[in-house]
Amino acid sequence: MDLPKPVPVKELAKETGCKLVGNSQLMVRGLNEIHKVREGDLTFVDVEKYYSKSLNSAASVILINKEVEAPEGKALLICDQPFEVYNSLVDKHCPFTPLKTTIHPAADIHPTAILEPHVVVGPKTTIGAGTYVRANTFIGSNCTIGKNVIIGPNSSIGGDAFYFKKTDEGYRKWTTGGRVIIEDDVEIGCNCTLDKGVSGDTIIGKGSKLDNLIHIGHGVVMGKNCLIAGQSGVSGKTILGDNVTIMGQVGIAQNLKIGDNAAILAKSGVSKDVPEGAVYFGYPAGETREKYRELAAVKMLARRDKKD
Repeated sequence: MDLPKPVPVKELAKETGCKLVGNSQLMVRGLNEIHKVREGDLTFVDVEKYYSKSLNSAASVILINKEVEAPEGKALLICDQPFEVYNSLVDKHCPFTPLKTTIHPAADIHPTAILEPHVVVGPKTTIGAGTYVRANTFIGSNCTIGKNVIIGPNSSIGGDAFYFKKTDEGYRKWTTGGRVIIEDDVEIGCNCTLDKGVSGDTIIGKGSKLDNLIHIGHGVVMGKNCLIAGQSGVSGKTILGDNVTIMGQVGIAQNLKIGDNAAILAKSGVSKDVPEGAVYFGYPAGETREKYRELAAVKMLARRDKKD
């Protein structure tokens, strides 16, 4: 997530009570988890096996729970509980605003957009021209809905990311600082759920079409003109290319890449990346012709056993 304006790292160190090591002249421009970091971002690490990944990432400032040497040009903020400090910074710069009206006054809705009864729209959300939102749909804060979008009834756009840190005391919720962006000419069916990214954005590309009862997890990035049939789910941070087709009841695991023009056949479970243009099937999903050969081989074995 981007900060409203850059903040000096010295100011953050003073505010959070962290020890500052390294480049004290840096300006922090965003807060991001390690998967999404860019130059100018602050991230955190509190598990030693991930130190190297964080210290060598694009992040300019790292919250860390052990004093180590700061990489050249970067700054470290050293504290006992980096996760808690990170969450507090997200809370401060992206504060939760409870809704007390159906349409928040800070929402920006184009005059030609149509909202049916009982649609809820949160603060700092924009809805573009010609968009049609059907009854009982919830659209949370900081969402961007483009032009000529159709959102079916009883859907939820912009729920919190399903993201937790496991501790000895139980699961600690990551504060959600990301957004949902739905580009122009997208159609979303009934009873769909699209979660915000933890720190980045969940994006539905221009012209994509989602059937009913579909879940899109936190930080998913979907390309243009994708087609997803009902009862399918895409887990967090997975990236879909352009023109991807997903048939009904498909489950896709987290952190995967589905290439342009790929297709996943119905009832498949995808647990690894899918190459561009490939057609996958089964569980675990694999190249369709190979999977059909496997099924045929199993049938032949069964017949042979029967004869024996």
